[in-house]
Amino acid sequence: MPVIYFIRHGETDWNVERRMQGRLEVPINANGRMQAVRNGRMLRELIGDASGFDFVASPQLRTRQTMEIVRAEMGLGATAYRTDDRLMEIHKGDWQGLLWREICERFPDEVAVYDRDRWNVTPPGEGAESFAALHSRVSAWLAEVREDTVVVSHGGPMRCIRRKLLSLGDEETQTLRVPQDQILCIQDGEPSWF
Repeated sequence: MPVIYFIRHGETDWNVERRMQGRLEVPINANGRMQAVRNGRMLRELIGDASGFDFVASPQLRTRQTMEIVRAEMGLGATAYRTDDRLMEIHKGDWQGLLWREICERFPDEVAVYDRDRWNVTPPGEGAESFAALHSRVSAWLAEVREDTVVVSHGGPMRCIRRKLLSLGDEETQTLRVPQDQILCIQDGEPSWF
């Protein structure tokens, strides 16, 4: 199996506020740029010559910004990577842009249903998806990886990949750490952090 270096996008102001981002376009902040610089420098040390690597990102703004900083820190052309829609963050429908407190106030009935089965229940709103649907599309991407890869994506896909590798349950998956200042390395099916 190829080596995968998985990086979550750098911090955004909405991450700091704990505001639901989903598919909304939010740029990384100053701390997020520093995290991307750190991760790019670490990758340069880990990989050395990256000529045999595929570089792929979610097409969302925060992941593209992060990838471009990472590549620049590696001494590579900032924009010479591809995107894949399957690596996008989970779509949270009408809950996007809100704090959890606001979601609970505005959607009490939907939250009650969601709280009973967070893996399979889809939030309200056009385009929204469940964690199970997210897992399905991220797993489809993972199954097609054929070469050593650097990927920049989101917390949801990072959790799904670890679920697949470690055979985790629904609740375990949703409580996994998804740091923005570390790199998840998957080698021979085993995860490690740098």
